[in-house]
Amino acid sequence: MSSTDLTTNSSMIDPDIAFALTGDLNRNSRALKQLSSLAGSGFTVRVFHLGGDSPAAPLPDTVHASIVRVSAGSGPMHFLRVHRAFRDAIGACRARLFHASDLYVLAACRRASDRFRVPFTYDARELYPHVAATTGRPWARWWWQRVEGKHIRSASAVFTVSDSIADSLSKTYTIDRPTLVQNTPLASATYRDDTADAEPNLRELLGGSSERLILHLGQMKKARGCENLVRAMKTVERAHLVFLGYGPLKTELQRLTSEQNLDDRVHFLDPVSPAAIHSTIRSADIGVTLLEDTCLNHRYALPNKLFDYLLAGLPVLGSDLQEVSRLMDDHDVGLCVNASSPQAIGNALNDMLLGPRLSKWRRNALKASETFRWETASQHLMNEFIRLLSPSSSVS
Repeated sequence: MSSTDLTTNSSMIDPDIAFALTGDLNRNSRALKQLSSLAGSGFTVRVFHLGGDSPAAPLPDTVHASIVRVSAGSGPMHFLRVHRAFRDAIGACRARLFHASDLYVLAACRRASDRFRVPFTYDARELYPHVAATTGRPWARWWWQRVEGKHIRSASAVFTVSDSIADSLSKTYTIDRPTLVQNTPLASATYRDDTADAEPNLRELLGGSSERLILHLGQMKKARGCENLVRAMKTVERAHLVFLGYGPLKTELQRLTSEQNLDDRVHFLDPVSPAAIHSTIRSADIGVTLLEDTCLNHRYALPNKLFDYLLAGLPVLGSDLQEVSRLMDDHDVGLCVNASSPQAIGNALNDMLLGPRLSKWRRNALKASETFRWETASQHLMNEFIRLLSPSSSVS
């Protein structure tokens, strides 16, 4: 059974944009940055999301959030309940534009768009039919490609996070190439909360450790190289590994850490607020992003954490995947490795920590971060919204 809670900030009437996403808005840094940019351009926004147990992120005054409540579950019936709940919730919101922040709300946004005869937009922030969850499940892959293909051609604008995904979507659905909006971090403080600067850094969280610190930021999930990273620490010299985040694999990783007798060198810390990430992680020595080559979505991905590491000035150990390796080679910010091999990961970490290039990579990371910033990337996003919402726009 599903229901919609429209009591949160419900005073907003007829916003410019109805913004929908599954998951918890408060853990979605991309959505928070987009909302900040939209508000900064003078748009009013009502956000519909599933909510969660995270502390509420601060939102601009012109952005109001409503929680769409759907019972927990998985599989086709769960996604049908999600669709119906969002259909009913956003269908009661007479916005000037509907924005689907993921595939799972795309059909609901298209329906609302048709009802009110206004545009809708779509953020394909994953190559959804080819995510890890559809690996080995051809019917699931077929279904989500069918859903995406049914609606994406009618969107007034489509956004995505990497060149490879943009090319794939354009070819698969015979559409104009989607607008590239890389998931880069916000360098200024426009969506920060007042406590961000007071957050302790990583070394302080570990009791003032002076050891070399290897950081894995973000979710601990299957096919992200987390297990192999723990195993690799058996051969890494004079360094500690920190998992800063959450995820369904955390308990298994803690068990593996104990089995490998690494409890004194592998640490698990709770996530910090999006506003405090960079001040927290900049005392690390290496940032790690190890998506495994299990699906096209991973192969074409540019993970958030890669850009977060660059802004914090961290050299990166990354997967030898298409988009990640291209960016890292272009900017010389670290090494790429086969994420499925603990031995290769361990060798690469030793090479980075004990070799002469760490300082150079740190300087290059900071230089690269001047290119990869939300203030620049968001201009492409805002140009589309301004075009679609301008009084002279004829899009409908």
